[in-house]
Amino acid sequence: MTTITYKDAGVDIQAGNDAVASIKPLVKKTFSPHVITELGAFGSMFDLKALLADYKHPVMVQSIDGVGTKTMIAKRMQKFDTLGIDLVSATANDIIVMGAKPVTLLDYIAADRLDPKAIESIVRGMAKACLENNISLVGGETAEMPGTYQPGEYDLAGVITGIVEKDKAILGQSIAPGDLVFGINASGLHTNGYSLARKLFFDTARLDVDSTHPELDKTVGETLLEPHINYTRPIMHLIDNNIEIKGMAHITGGGFIENIPRILPNHCGVEIRKGTWSVPPVFQIMQQIGKLQDHDMFQTFNMGIGMVLVVSCDMGDKLAVAMKHFPQYSLHHLGDVYCSSTKAVRIV
Repeated sequence: MTTITYKDAGVDIQAGNDAVASIKPLVKKTFSPHVITELGAFGSMFDLKALLADYKHPVMVQSIDGVGTKTMIAKRMQKFDTLGIDLVSATANDIIVMGAKPVTLLDYIAADRLDPKAIESIVRGMAKACLENNISLVGGETAEMPGTYQPGEYDLAGVITGIVEKDKAILGQSIAPGDLVFGINASGLHTNGYSLARKLFFDTARLDVDSTHPELDKTVGETLLEPHINYTRPIMHLIDNNIEIKGMAHITGGGFIENIPRILPNHCGVEIRKGTWSVPPVFQIMQQIGKLQDHDMFQTFNMGIGMVLVVSCDMGDKLAVAMKHFPQYSLHHLGDVYCSSTKAVRIV
């Protein structure tokens, strides 16, 4: 009688064990003194007592996000080292907009088959980004699910946790007509709009990841895999130096049109003026390929702006001076808040 094993069903337990063993040293480097458990425990334990000592009324802020179909570009290039960076940045940016300091990250990696080298590459990028932003990669999960994913395909998601003093949470309630709207540069598409980007570049224009374009200084694949920028360090610097930010929006899926209204109070709209920043060539190329209207572009992509900040008129100059500590980030005065019956974003 033939014995059928788990491996015969497509799940290689040893490959999973090898993947975990290879990433343990990478993960441990991100641990702060507050981390109690080692990688491999059923759950992560994090000592909050000392961490919360400086807070009067600490509030936990959490968010969950993934890298989305950007993983399909990585698969086509067989290059996975930037996906972990993307995950850390996408999740961290989602909570720093509320004034929260990111503290821990839990990740989830799934595939039809786990390639230890690919897993190590993903986690290496994740650990690098966590180290740079003082985030403890406290654990996660790997799952091998043949039949659920296409061969060579990876799914990557994460849950981030941060802390903010309750009365210092940034929720946008004080935003008012006349306030200034600033933007900080993006590095490319970040992690949004990839279903449309793949259709435009690969299906419509018939290009491939190794194709070149006269307006791009990298191949199409390298351009699309450009890592997501993490805004933790400059935003925390602004907060720590008493730059009064009324509201922030991470420009992710949904672009300007969908994300900025999430922070606006009633009777406020935002006017964004084109030409106040340089839109990177990758967006202009996609718009030309698909003959897309401006509204569609601004509702899908970040158009070169990854973070939007709203401040009062008397805080604009102070914001600009404070951002000079981070020359790798460029700040642009995009527009203003105006009185509106709807929480609209108009692009002019």
